Amino acid sequence: MRSRLLAVLTALFAAALAATFVLTIGSPARAAAGFTVANGRLYDANGTEFVMRGISHAHTWYQTQTRAFADIKATGANTVRVVLSGGRWPANGAADVANVVNLCRQNRLICVLENHDTTGYGEQSGAVPLATAVDYWIGLRDVLAGQERYVIINIGNEPVGNNAVSPTWTQATTTAIQRMRQAGFDHTLMVDAPNWGQDWRFEMRDNAAAVFAADPDRNTVFSIHMYGVFDTAAEITDYLGRFRTAGLPIVVGEFGHNHSDGNPDEDTIMSYAQANRIGYIGWSWSGNGGGVEYLDMVTNFDPARPTSWGQRIVDGVNGIRSTSREATVFGGGPTGSPTATPTTGPTQTPTAQPTTPPPARGCTAAYRVIGQWPGGFQAEVTVTAGSAGTSGWTVGWSWANGQRINQSWNATLSTSGTAVTARNVTYNGTLGAGASATFGFLGSWTGSNTTPTLTCTAS
Repeated sequence: MRSRLLAVLTALFAAALAATFVLTIGSPARAAAGFTVANGRLYDANGTEFVMRGISHAHTWYQTQTRAFADIKATGANTVRVVLSGGRWPANGAADVANVVNLCRQNRLICVLENHDTTGYGEQSGAVPLATAVDYWIGLRDVLAGQERYVIINIGNEPVGNNAVSPTWTQATTTAIQRMRQAGFDHTLMVDAPNWGQDWRFEMRDNAAAVFAADPDRNTVFSIHMYGVFDTAAEITDYLGRFRTAGLPIVVGEFGHNHSDGNPDEDTIMSYAQANRIGYIGWSWSGNGGGVEYLDMVTNFDPARPTSWGQRIVDGVNGIRSTSREATVFGGGPTGSPTATPTTGPTQTPTAQPTTPPPARGCTAAYRVIGQWPGGFQAEVTVTAGSAGTSGWTVGWSWANGQRINQSWNATLSTSGTAVTARNVTYNGTLGAGASATFGFLGSWTGSNTTPTLTCTAS
């Protein structure tokens, strides 16, 4: 039913859109201290385009699950969207939010902080208006000032339900943005669509240009949530395409592979986003309830127990691991290679092995240290199939300096003395010709952390 409604509304609003979206978005009105928006693209503080590849973490309900930040980083994500509350749910005060930002920076993740209290306002009991969310952010002003290079503020999650409320989404969002600027926030701001984030009445789509222009910094990103309303490729490409044509910044701020209101087309969401350099953030790492437990990416916050949804968004086609690029503010260049030492968090010292083209009926493996700190490190290994592909693979090496593996993902690891053997798991052993799979681990070291020499065999 919603698909038909969308088609009708698209036709009704076509003429209005033609006038509304005649807008060229240039440089921001004034330089920001961190992320900026120009010509519909998001740029980090170094001026490098940044495309979000992220995962949401329900921090407000699981405040002790701080290991989730490192586990999310281990998927290759460059962004974590963190659920916060001012009191509708367990409150996140200044000290906790400061710790969250520190965890993001330590794990070289861009922090999208969102206030969840606004969810379903006008329809769901207990929800608060965007004005109250702005009050919450103003209360955190001292914590967030100076973090513009690492933090994007998502003012309010899904701030209007399906019922009409006053002020309208357009009025409330414009006022919220302007109040944030008046309070001194120089961060890039993210605003969610109405209608539980899915904008099936197209209020955000039709008024995005005016809302963007109302931001004195011209530094606002629009976020659409794609669940059952976006169950066809045509709906997805039409909605996102209109923002791209208009030069307005858009991200898919939430989406899943299934939902109670329908079956979203996650394949098109991910492929279109990748082809058009649009950010996406999947919902969510773990801890879902109320009948949507299938949206967990791992079971009980255990990265060794990925769900089918977790496998799809991380290691599937156009998934996070293969398309994510770390923000250069952490010391890397556009592809994540290091050029400087970050001001906080682990020191990054990647040492990728020289590789040669894989043999026809074999594979090669390349080792890289993602991050290193006193006594510990994180590494990943990329396995690449030869021209005949693989049905399984095994990687082996020996430690030269007594390193030890404490935790691993996307491979079954065994050790014997200094020797390590890593074998594929069920979902990443079959690789097409020239295709790759990546596994990773957390380890400990003393003295030095020499890069081992790897062998790779395929079946």
